[in-house]
Parts: sequence; C-alpha cells; structure tokens
Amino acid sequence: MRFLATIGALAIITAFGAAIFFFGGFFNVAATEPDPGLVNWALVKIRTASIERHAGVTGAVTLDDPTILQTGARAFAARGCVNCHGAPGMEWQKFSEGLRPDPPDLKEIGKEREPAQLFWVIKNGIKMTGMPSFALAGAEDKEIWAIVAFIKKLPNVSDSDFKAWTAKP
Repeated sequence: MRFLATIGALAIITAFGAAIFFFGGFFNVAATEPDPGLVNWALVKIRTASIERHAGVTGAVTLDDPTILQTGARAFAARGCVNCHGAPGMEWQKFSEGLRPDPPDLKEIGKEREPAQLFWVIKNGIKMTGMPSFALAGAEDKEIWAIVAFIKKLPNVSDSDFKAWTAKP
C-alpha cells in the first residue's frame, strides 16, 4: 500500500511540475529553438496516430489517370505547395527553412503514406506545423485528390514534365 501511495505522490508531483513548466512560460515556443527530444518524439507520435485514425476516406478519382496527375500538379503549384515543399526543378522558398517542424520532403512522404492519409492531411491541415487546411482555403475534395495523385507520383515526375504541366496557357 505504501508503494502505491509513493507512486501516486510522484505522479502528482510530476504533473504539477509539468504544469508549471508548460503553463508558467518556461517552455520556449520560439521557432529558432528545437523542441526537446521528448517533446519532438511525442508530437511525431501523436501526429502519426491522429492521421492514421482519422484518414479513412477512399479516393474519388483514379490516381493513375494522367489527366488527374496533371491537374494535381497545377493545383500543387497554384495552391502554393511549392513554396514549402519544393517541386521538380524548383527549390523550396527560403522562408520555409524557418518553419518548425520542417516541411517534409513529399517525395519521401508520398512513398510512406497511404493516399487516404495524404488526403486527410491536405484537407484538414496539421496544427502547429504551418500546414494549412485546404478545405478551409476553398479546395474541393476532387482537387485535393488530384494533389494526392501528384504527390504519389512525385518521385517519378521530371523537371520538364512539371514545368509543362504547370505552364500558364
């Protein structure tokens, strides 16, 4: 019984200390400072679990359709995705280096994530990352699915294809 009381007391002290640390302003929220390892680990785990839990919708378009792919490339460029994530033949904008966490390399993310997960992130955004909700910005689901198609094919898109697909008529 004494052991359980000690564990309970330690839990209360730890919770109180964490509350003082975070709510007392001791946790530095400046983007110039990296998150402590434990905080970074927890944020990544929470983000990944949330995306996996909520991303259950199935595609409304054929992701391999060349027309959808080109529409997605145009939307990717028009919606400003290139600014933070870059694109074939285009570098990220300098300001994206100041975002914390860093914007992910979509060539890698496209391989790792399921289409439904990409759709959910693009549609809903991610709090405290700089990733906006495209739904709140006025993008319809069909446009978001086209962007997903583009991201899934991104590792195989050449600089010249991206330039041709996004050129203004």
